[in-house]
Amino acid sequence: MSSRIRVVVAKPGLDGHDRGAKVVARALRDAGMEVIYTGLHQTPEQIVETAIQEDADAVGLSVLSGAHMTLFKRVLELLAERDARDIVVFGGGIIPDADIPELERLGVAKIFTPGATTQSIVEWVRQNVAQPVA
Repeated sequence: MSSRIRVVVAKPGLDGHDRGAKVVARALRDAGMEVIYTGLHQTPEQIVETAIQEDADAVGLSVLSGAHMTLFKRVLELLAERDARDIVVFGGGIIPDADIPELERLGVAKIFTPGATTQSIVEWVRQNVAQPVA
């Protein structure tokens, strides 16, 4: 018997627009995953703490503020410091195509840009996030 994939959906930084994050969170939940939405204006430290406390399998970050390079990098650094590299980090938002290879080099597993469907996000999470065994 296996338990459900647990995903923390977070809005790091000062970005105050969370409709997309809420839509993705609902799609993941409707697909049978456990979703923890952290709310607006979370620091990378808060996001990583939540992911560890909630025993998350993945963290999905939504960044529309332009601070994606700094915020993704910091979340990845903190996960490494906490020996939690097994937590898959993915995200989306207004992220220039030119920045995606660098984010992937840093360890971001996937970036979804505007126009990505919720179904494509759900399918990607199912295929790329290890489902824990209970």
